[in-house]
Amino acid sequence: MSTTTGRRTSVTVRVPAKVNVRLAVGGARPDGYHDLANVFLAVSLYDEVTAVESPGGVRVTCSGPDAHQVPLDRTNLAARAAEALAARHGIAPDVHLHIAKDIPVAGGMAGGSADGAAALLACDTLWGLSTPREELLALCADLGSDVPFSLLGGAALGTGRGEHLTALPVGGDFHWVFAVADGGLSTPAVYAEFDRLTAGAEVPPPVAAPALLDALRTGDPAALAATLANDLQPAALSLRPSLAATLAAGTTAGALAALVSGSGPTTAFLVEDADAAAQVAAALLASGTCRTARIATSPAQGAVVVSDTA
Repeated sequence: MSTTTGRRTSVTVRVPAKVNVRLAVGGARPDGYHDLANVFLAVSLYDEVTAVESPGGVRVTCSGPDAHQVPLDRTNLAARAAEALAARHGIAPDVHLHIAKDIPVAGGMAGGSADGAAALLACDTLWGLSTPREELLALCADLGSDVPFSLLGGAALGTGRGEHLTALPVGGDFHWVFAVADGGLSTPAVYAEFDRLTAGAEVPPPVAAPALLDALRTGDPAALAATLANDLQPAALSLRPSLAATLAAGTTAGALAALVSGSGPTTAFLVEDADAAAQVAAALLASGTCRTARIATSPAQGAVVVSDTA
């Protein structure tokens, strides 16, 4: 059993959303997962998770856009993160977690995973545990495939089911517009549709193209635009055909490239600069093909403590 030192009364962690600039998906494995070559890029849309000492186990509250869609029970990844960390150190998970939501919910931008990573770091700081970084990343991987990257941030190649990360160099800022759709898409449902669409076909091993990694390293948006790809996009469009109109609207408005973000239904548009982002966002809103449009830049820092009260 661990002892704790330097306990706080309140800790707030900020954590970014992500976009997959390359999501290469292999065939289904015996365990039901898929091998991936998943190039993550953290973007400047953030949730904040505040952890406060509170007796009686984990309690979760949430505010912000679409907060009503966020589960507040033990299925929430933030709650599961707190319980996993407490179990690892042999202490009671006595904490109130408040999620200030700004990452789209069920939108393919790892909002739930981000909250899990943020809760892990917030509770580790709150309880004065000083858990080694590698142990935190292992706990993240147990929680979900995207959770380790939410802790890391920046840019990374995820292999395995996405949880094995290699940090990637990024040579400059990239500008994005994200079109948020009405409702969400279930990640398992999208993968199931991918399996249906590829049934009987040979699915090649997933790889990240060297040209894409070079585009990130040099910070060249035109080169990155030429290499963006998401193997789950056909499945997402099959389940939500209306996304095609959103992709077309952003491309017509001047985006360098467009793709479904992760499993969707948020769509991502890479643009040349801040002026182009404003133009594309306005056109997307005017098109009526999305609920809202958000402007962001990348890379963004991973989960970080922004408030720490003793």
